[in-house]
Amino acid sequence: MPCLTTLGVTPPLLAAGKIHWTEWVLSSFSDPWVFFGFAAQAVFASRFIVQWLASERRGVSIVPVVFWHLSIVGSAMLCVYAIHRKDPVFILGQSLNMSIYVRNLMLIYRPRSKPPAGVDP
Repeated sequence: MPCLTTLGVTPPLLAAGKIHWTEWVLSSFSDPWVFFGFAAQAVFASRFIVQWLASERRGVSIVPVVFWHLSIVGSAMLCVYAIHRKDPVFILGQSLNMSIYVRNLMLIYRPRSKPPAGVDP
């Protein structure tokens, strides 16, 4: 795990109890990339909160359009983080997910064909 060694903390120190886990977590934020990764994860996770609140408001399970926008932004941020970390599994996974999110937005925003004159929709 490269981010652990760049912070001057190795997993054995944490496991051996030489440092407290809160110290390790807080020291992680001194690395801007770790902060970016946490921010990306927060954006990505926020889509579920938005979906949950929208569903509660309507009383049925729905997926609002903003869910897909948050999915794309969060996934793109996570992909940038994965590229920085040089993690091919993470890069591929986020890239494939983004294509699904974009496709959903294409379907949502696709112009609807108009019914023929005299036909009620």
